[in-house]
This record gives sequence, C-alpha cells and structure tokens, in this order.
Amino acid sequence: MKQLTVLSGKGGTGKTTITAAFAVLAKNAVVADCDVDAPDLHMLLHPEVMETREFRGSKVAVIDKTKCTNCGLCKENCRFDAITGDLQVEAIACEGCGVCAHVCPVGAITLTERVSGSSYISKTQYGFMAHALLNPGESNSGKLVTLVRQNAKILAKKENRDLIIIDGSPGIGCPVIASVTGVDAALVVTEPTLSGIHDLERVVQLLNHFKVTPFVCVNMYDVNTDNTNKILTYCKDNSIDVVGLVPFSSEVTKAMVNGKTIIENFPASNVAGEITNMWKKLSTFLDL
Repeated sequence: MKQLTVLSGKGGTGKTTITAAFAVLAKNAVVADCDVDAPDLHMLLHPEVMETREFRGSKVAVIDKTKCTNCGLCKENCRFDAITGDLQVEAIACEGCGVCAHVCPVGAITLTERVSGSSYISKTQYGFMAHALLNPGESNSGKLVTLVRQNAKILAKKENRDLIIIDGSPGIGCPVIASVTGVDAALVVTEPTLSGIHDLERVVQLLNHFKVTPFVCVNMYDVNTDNTNKILTYCKDNSIDVVGLVPFSSEVTKAMVNGKTIIENFPASNVAGEITNMWKKLSTFLDL
C-alpha cells in the first residue's frame, strides 16, 4: 500500500482541487481528507456517509458540588479564567490543563473527555473516503488527523486498495506533521507569489526532516512567470522534481461551482491535461 500526501504551505493554492482530480484519475484509491479544521474535499467528491463516530480529543473540568467546600483555589489558579465567581466551569474557556483538579484540597474536581469533533467513513463515486471535522475552537487536530489516516488504512486493507491519497492541511503545524509521517511521497502545491515561495521552502524543510520525498506543482504558473522561475530555480538547486506547471483557467472555478472536478467537467482543458500528466509521473514514482 502506497501513500501520497498533497500539501500546501499556505491556503488557497489549489491543493484540494488537485487532490480531488487525483481521486478521479486513480479510480481505485482511498481518499483521506486530513484538513480536519476546514475540510472541503467533500464539496467535489460528494461522499455518502456510511459511518459516523464521535472524536473525544480534549478534556474539560467538572466540579462536584457535593464535595466542593467553596474555597476558591480552583478559580485563583485557573490561568484561563474558566471558573466563574460561583465556581462554575465555563466549558468553552476550559483548556483541560488539570491545574484546578491538582489544587483542589478535597478532590471535588475531575477531568472528563468531551466531544471535540466527528470522524466519518464514506463512499464516493470513485472509491472510499475517510474524513473528519473538528469542532470550532477545539484542539488536538493532530490526533484527529491520525485517526483519519488509521481509518483510511483500514478501508484500504479491507477493500484491497493499493493507494491512499491524503489531502493535508496548509502550513507546517501539528496536523501537517500527522499527515506526512510515514508516507511514500508528498506533492507540494504552490503558487508564484512571494508568500507561496516562502511557504514552499518551509514545507520542503519539514518533508526533508521526516525523510519524505517531495515533489512540486506550481499552480497558476503563468500569473507571474518571474516568481515561477524563482520556484524552478529553488527546486533545481535542491534536487526537487517539478512534476506540474498548471496554467490559470476560469474553468477550474466553473467546475467548482458545478460541484465537480476539473477532470469531470472539462476533461479536454489544458488544466485537466496537465494534472493528468502530473498524475502519471507520480504514479510512476509510486510504482502503481
């Protein structure tokens, strides 16, 4: 089983658009949407949810009023002001750090797990999909990403699929680290802007640290050819293969408005052709 993660150093580079197109081209892959803070792959693949599970990734303090002596130590020591004047816990402000439970002299405070989000196993027209949604303001997105990847592996083994395509989240934080650990290759989708170049370099550094082979796709490369040349030079100097130069096209937006991938909606377009060629190159590397 091979695993390919599609990443971007910043949001809005076209990462999900390309991931969805890959799902169509692969046909027999399991897709994992690991951008659990703001998932949007479902808008193009239209998954039919088969299984939903609660994700309990954080904790909240609970005060047992039958034991509480109203000493106020919990309120005094809470750095997040999550305990009110009448010693009630504001769940939305509680970080589950456990300080209140530690300082309580009568053991009236305990930490209980709370629902932080949901994970889903779904079926799409092009195969199975594992995805999730973290509730607003909740932490531990890295744990939820790991759960999504575990679900994808289970699906791939059960359905005898030889590829998992992972749609990672932008940036280089915890969910991105959880998205790339142990994968066979990563495609970094960037754009010819100064922020795009900067964030591309950061993602490549991250991939090198985890010894994951990086590939680069420059989306909308013709918007700024000077910056595109800078990206090409950087990749050449660092021995990174640029597998795709995708031109700007309003057809991509039209396809999204129609709720379809560019491969489905405009199969004869230049963008679809370039993504198809890019997929062939990655498939060769992955020995699919």
